[in-house]
Amino acid sequence: MSSHAAGTSNGGSGDAAAAAAAAGAARRNTRMPKYSKFTQQELPACKPILTPKWVVSVFFIVGVIFVPIGVVSLLAARDVVEIIDRYDEACVPANMTDNKLAYIQNETISKECIRNLTVMKDMKQPIFVYYELDNFYQNHRRYVKSRNDAQLRDKRKANQTSACEPEKTTANGQPIVPCGLIAWSLFNDTYSFTRGIKNLTVDKKDISWKSDREHKFGKDVFPSNFQNGALKGGATLNPLIPLSEQEDLIVWMRTAALPTFRKLYGRIYFDLKENDTITVRLSNNYNTYSFGGKKKLVLSTATWLGGKTDFLGFAYLIVGGLCIFLAFAFTLLYFIKPRKLGDHNYLSWNRHPAGR
Repeated sequence: MSSHAAGTSNGGSGDAAAAAAAAGAARRNTRMPKYSKFTQQELPACKPILTPKWVVSVFFIVGVIFVPIGVVSLLAARDVVEIIDRYDEACVPANMTDNKLAYIQNETISKECIRNLTVMKDMKQPIFVYYELDNFYQNHRRYVKSRNDAQLRDKRKANQTSACEPEKTTANGQPIVPCGLIAWSLFNDTYSFTRGIKNLTVDKKDISWKSDREHKFGKDVFPSNFQNGALKGGATLNPLIPLSEQEDLIVWMRTAALPTFRKLYGRIYFDLKENDTITVRLSNNYNTYSFGGKKKLVLSTATWLGGKTDFLGFAYLIVGGLCIFLAFAFTLLYFIKPRKLGDHNYLSWNRHPAGR
């Protein structure tokens, strides 16, 4: 009786185990993804064999393509004509060169300054006018985050000043539009140009990115309570002009990644000839003396490649020259010490101990 019961018990446990195993298998099958050649990595694939001829050919072709591109890029950069004038020190009165900070902070002292620039080579229009700042870290984390993009886009969100510390509200709690340190520190030096008795008009239209004007700065958002505090950081804004048309602000608020940067001030649509003298009347308002910065005025032409930069040309030349060098090096190595393709003797487990 007991043996029969034990047999029944064992049979029951065996059936239960089999049922559990079947249920587990069913669950595994339901979790398995549907079979496809993509999921199983069985799609047709190209697996090139890097023979010496292929490697040498690729290096040589890349070198032959890159070297001419580098030469053309350098020649294009050489065609750019630039006039660079550092004026932050030159515009300080002689009696205040030892205390430049007091000079820039004293509103009773005139900041007007006249600079004469000589054109060294012919400059074809359009001539781009930039201001260049040095030792100004627009990429500082706190500075970059000190803005509210929603406020800049929509007038209904004027009260949204989060992340704009310390320039978010006025002393009586009114929201500042645009808020934040970036807008507060807007560059405020101004320039005007003459050649002889002729004024050279600076066109400030379309100096900012079109996408910024149309999507980041609202046409119905107007400045309010801006630079109304005791400490002014930079330029003021016309409260009757919407932010989408305040292009100096839009250019400034596209922050730079490096501490030395240029920003577009405007364009001059007038050809300048070699040895022309350009008279610049500028207002030296922006305070770079408190942090040891520098200010420069830059007049520059442009080519199909852009402004004056040798980096791209040298990069192509270096990469192209390196590829050609490697192509010749691998060719010599192939002829001096050839190696049979697919030779199993080079496998580590086929080498003799003495050859290791």
